[in-house]
Amino acid sequence: MSRASSLRNFPGTRLGAGLFFVYLYIPICILIWLSFNANRSATIWTGFTLDWYGVVLSNKDILRAAANSLIVAVVASVAATLMAIPAAIGMANRKFRGQSAISAVIALPLLVPEIVTAVATLLFFVLVGIPNGLLTVILAHTVFCIPFAYLPIRARLEGMDPRLAEAAADLYATPWASFRRITLPLLWPGILSGLMLAFIISLDDFVITFFVAGAGATTLPVYIYGMIRIGVTPEVNAISAFMLLISILFVSISYLIGRSRN
Repeated sequence: MSRASSLRNFPGTRLGAGLFFVYLYIPICILIWLSFNANRSATIWTGFTLDWYGVVLSNKDILRAAANSLIVAVVASVAATLMAIPAAIGMANRKFRGQSAISAVIALPLLVPEIVTAVATLLFFVLVGIPNGLLTVILAHTVFCIPFAYLPIRARLEGMDPRLAEAAADLYATPWASFRRITLPLLWPGILSGLMLAFIISLDDFVITFFVAGAGATTLPVYIYGMIRIGVTPEVNAISAFMLLISILFVSISYLIGRSRN
């Protein structure tokens, strides 16, 4: 019997796992359910309606914040992925002194509290004289998303057979030709997985955006925060349901691509 099977059959494991998932997902299910509430109150159910989704889709401020979020997420995720590709290839292809330390530095944004990253980024922009706006949000998100794009690419490289590149070299392929014809096609699932993961991390980020965004650079999470300061309404529930749907879609695609071996 494998160790995983023995742990699965340990008394109380299934009950504990079930309670964990109930505690984790019941509030999300309640939020989605209340987004269809006909009552203006977000907690008193009086009937089913889709009106709040129409209200959200017709609100120009919400649409502007959503457009800002999409612009930031697309640019930051693409830039972070383009930086993560050479970093992952350089770290995977050879061993050198200090490699573990560099890997730790790349993964550091995952470990540092986000509020610390936000304050440090804000101070940096103030020191170099860059005014807060959409540009500062994009720059901050790009740096923050690099580890999320890097890890799936690095994991994909670790699973690749190094003998393929060696065989290409034996057939007189140049390093660029070997990368373009062999490494890159095999690496695409990791690249796409990292890109989508970075996109959804950027789209959902609130703390860093809240600190470095200026006038006219409000993203959807920051807009939602401003709405709930005066109370939770069905519009907030509807916006949250939209963002949840997008997050689930991209995380699922990232997971499926990451598992791909073809």
